[in-house]
Amino acid sequence: MKDDVYEIMHQDRRVARIDKTGHCKIYFKSFMPYNLYFEEEEDIDTLVNNITNFYYWCSTRVLTLDRVYAKEILNSIGMLQAVTDRERAKIALTYRCASLTDVFWVKKFEEVVRFSEINLYENHLDNTFIDISLRGKQYTVENKALARDLATNGCFPKAWQRTKNGFRLLKDGGKEVVERELLASQICRCFNVDQVYYERDFFDSEEVSVSDNITSREYSIVSMEAFEVYCMNKEKDVKKYILNLDKRAYYMMNIVDYLIGNTDRHWGNWGVLVKNSTNKPVSLHKLMDFNQAFHAYDTLEGANCQTLFGSHATQKEAAEEAVKKIGLNQIKPVNEVCFKNLPQYQEMFFRRLEYLKSKEEWSDR
Repeated sequence: MKDDVYEIMHQDRRVARIDKTGHCKIYFKSFMPYNLYFEEEEDIDTLVNNITNFYYWCSTRVLTLDRVYAKEILNSIGMLQAVTDRERAKIALTYRCASLTDVFWVKKFEEVVRFSEINLYENHLDNTFIDISLRGKQYTVENKALARDLATNGCFPKAWQRTKNGFRLLKDGGKEVVERELLASQICRCFNVDQVYYERDFFDSEEVSVSDNITSREYSIVSMEAFEVYCMNKEKDVKKYILNLDKRAYYMMNIVDYLIGNTDRHWGNWGVLVKNSTNKPVSLHKLMDFNQAFHAYDTLEGANCQTLFGSHATQKEAAEEAVKKIGLNQIKPVNEVCFKNLPQYQEMFFRRLEYLKSKEEWSDR
């Protein structure tokens, strides 16, 4: 039955199709989502793997239930509080798995609909949804398409807001969480690193951090978690690929994360920027997500580094290696006034900065 067949789309390009038994057809292998893998085989194990992979991919396009207010959001749109991949996939499929991170989506087989009709860059989102996402308020929302906004990853309250210049991301989590992200963003601007800028704003009379969306119809982002799946399926060395692609951005990430004590640089919040016309990576995407900064900040060593490829080192050791590879790349002094709202972090920051400066003479630049 055609109702049991889905087509995976990349903008208006049919990439693949799959039915509910796992039978599939790949039309454009090079335009498949990075973390979605199908095989055109008929044995039972392959069919099970295909449909399992499809439901998992769909489920990643809706938020997980560890998000603050997640249950309130799902209640407000009248949908079940999904637990399994298949249940979350059902939610994502109600709005065609549209996302603000890329240009992939899903439609029923031979359904007549175009990307311009469903993509989030050009189609309206009800701003009421911001209240639900940031404050956990209960509303009766009739439009199921609002659930697409749940695709933002992370564990702090956040919501997208449409402006005349595009979308911006509002993030809450409490005053200190917001202040940490703002301070980290100010520090990062003193270094030559491609980054998302976080600014102070207010929502519902409370402070939030805001940042512009970094994706568009021209460029998508792919997390390292997804990119590792891609490299594994293509039998590529992920470390070699990343260093060849954008060595400088990779090492600057390790330098900055050490300086600001960012302990949350897991493989879901860094990754590659992909040009949509080719579905190929062009660089690492902008450094983002600083609201877990200034943790493990009572010693010079810092936390264990999460961005290494299979090896183990502290953030200090990773930053020291990075400075030796590319230098510190500081472009202006860090003004002490930046720390006026969080003075407890000033001493350790400057200790870490001076330590890295002492290693810069050994740089391979």
